[in-house]
Amino acid sequence: MLDTSDKSDTCKESENSEKHQCAKVVPLPLVWTAEMTILSKLRCITVDVTGTLLAYKGELGDYYCMAAKAVGLPCPDYKRMHEGFKLAYTDMAKNYPCFGHAAKMPNIVWWKTCVRDSFIRAGYDYDEETFEKIFRRIYASFGSSAPYVLFPDSIPFLRWVRAQGMPVGLVSNAEYRYQDVILPALGINQGSEWDFGVFSGIEGVEKPNPRIYEIALERAGNVAPEETLHIGDSMRKDFLPAKSLGMHALLLDRFKTSDAEKWRKSGAPVYPDLASVQDLLNSGNIDLLKEL
Repeated sequence: MLDTSDKSDTCKESENSEKHQCAKVVPLPLVWTAEMTILSKLRCITVDVTGTLLAYKGELGDYYCMAAKAVGLPCPDYKRMHEGFKLAYTDMAKNYPCFGHAAKMPNIVWWKTCVRDSFIRAGYDYDEETFEKIFRRIYASFGSSAPYVLFPDSIPFLRWVRAQGMPVGLVSNAEYRYQDVILPALGINQGSEWDFGVFSGIEGVEKPNPRIYEIALERAGNVAPEETLHIGDSMRKDFLPAKSLGMHALLLDRFKTSDAEKWRKSGAPVYPDLASVQDLLNSGNIDLLKEL
């Protein structure tokens, strides 16, 4: 069972025993001007991370191959490795959700179990010493900025929103290293690009559970759902749970996916990037807010 008892003004302790600050963010009062925009009708914006602000760079097999070659072994087959990882990750997420939060499983143990199972499912059963060397390299790679690429409009958009006096929250199914290491390494820092974060591996609740969005509203200073906009790239994990609480929501189609047309037909607003979302929020056509 997921632990959904978190309070917005208490600190959670991550798997590496470091304290994470969870202070409430008090949104600034709206400044009413002669020219009203969609943004002026909001008091908070929350944003998904992977697929919205950043993407994976290269293929999973690239990093598994580099790790294997570093210890003198041939590259694992890319396709088998990719399929093995998908199966292993799905099982781990089902049996130990939120990166083992409820089971109090250390983050590195969760990933070691997942990576070992990935190799076994792909047909590679290394001895303990060899696997340990490979795993350490994989774990270090995915705990750095190396496997990720930041979309060029991400930082300008986040800074623009905050410059308007609007708090920005990040809501992500991710472990603590996103908050502590990966995002800062990519130039997305708390205090300059975002104000508060809700990460599943720290909170013990994950999308599509609407509770993760309730936590975000609490962190924003108990902002009303109808005064909040969520931006993401998943109908199931971002759009539907946010809308179920009464939040405004829209989807990004960064990669021109086949799902985007289905989203549009269902009535979801879909935009190609954050630059176009900024244009929307700058619009004086307040009626467009009803479509979000």
